[in-house]
Amino acid sequence: MSSERALLVEQAHAAIKQGSKSFHAASRLFDRTTRERVWLLYAWCRRCDDIADGQHLGGELGDQSDIAARVKSLRILTQRALDGQQTGDPAFDAFGLVAAECGLTLADADAVIAGFDLDAEDWRPRSERDLMRYCWHVAGAVGVMMAKVMGVRSDEADTLDRAADLGFAFQLANIARDIAEDDAADRCYIPVEWLVEEDIEPGQHMKPHHRQELSDMAERLVALMETHAAASRLGAARLPFRSRWAILTAALIYTAIGLEVRRRGTAAWDHRVHTSKLQKIGHALAAFPEALINRPLQPREMPRWTRRDFTQSA
Repeated sequence: MSSERALLVEQAHAAIKQGSKSFHAASRLFDRTTRERVWLLYAWCRRCDDIADGQHLGGELGDQSDIAARVKSLRILTQRALDGQQTGDPAFDAFGLVAAECGLTLADADAVIAGFDLDAEDWRPRSERDLMRYCWHVAGAVGVMMAKVMGVRSDEADTLDRAADLGFAFQLANIARDIAEDDAADRCYIPVEWLVEEDIEPGQHMKPHHRQELSDMAERLVALMETHAAASRLGAARLPFRSRWAILTAALIYTAIGLEVRRRGTAAWDHRVHTSKLQKIGHALAAFPEALINRPLQPREMPRWTRRDFTQSA
């Protein structure tokens, strides 16, 4: 390994270790080469998110007044990285490196950056389709890139569909958990149509008298999460053992967040849901026999929404 690559990997590892304890725990199960590439890709995703939201390693949201300009800078830096140029930012240099090694394209990156465009436009989902479109950009498209990093070819469309499903599941869990935090930042990812069905006035969903309705909508998010997570296991079955184990572990860790939101009901937003280090170890142990046996159950139903609903190239 060249000293330059080694430094980028080290910096990327630091980013995932600080920015996502859950995904860092799962990533340690990959073989060395895949693990390093996952870290390199994560570093770019984390940095894009931080720049767009004016935050540091997923912390408190910063000034939201010039998001459009920041998103434009993401595209410029990403293009430079793909062109093999030094960007002056280790996370973008990391993306250039992993893109060259794994065949990631500008279209792959643009699918993710488009999600930041939606936030820059102060966009709110009107329908379930809109919600899933957002989930595609900010997480499903990342799942597709992660699959390519693990060796899935661009023409293995069904496996990439299932990778996107895992991204959908992750984001739906995050949305359910972070409803209160998003509201504090004047964001809402609950579809307007759902709010209307619950007879909730715009911007009033966090009011105490709407807690039961909010819990009901979180239940809908978690149900969608479960459907996509179940479908994702079909794709994980086609991965090498260690990648399969890591992905199944990540799936258990993230879906546990959504399941805990459901379990808490109306108290789900009194304290932020998280998984402890011991729980993460438990999920890794639980995923091991599933990865070893590798006979995923056929889901009771396949997801209504796939990445093909939101991209022409899938």
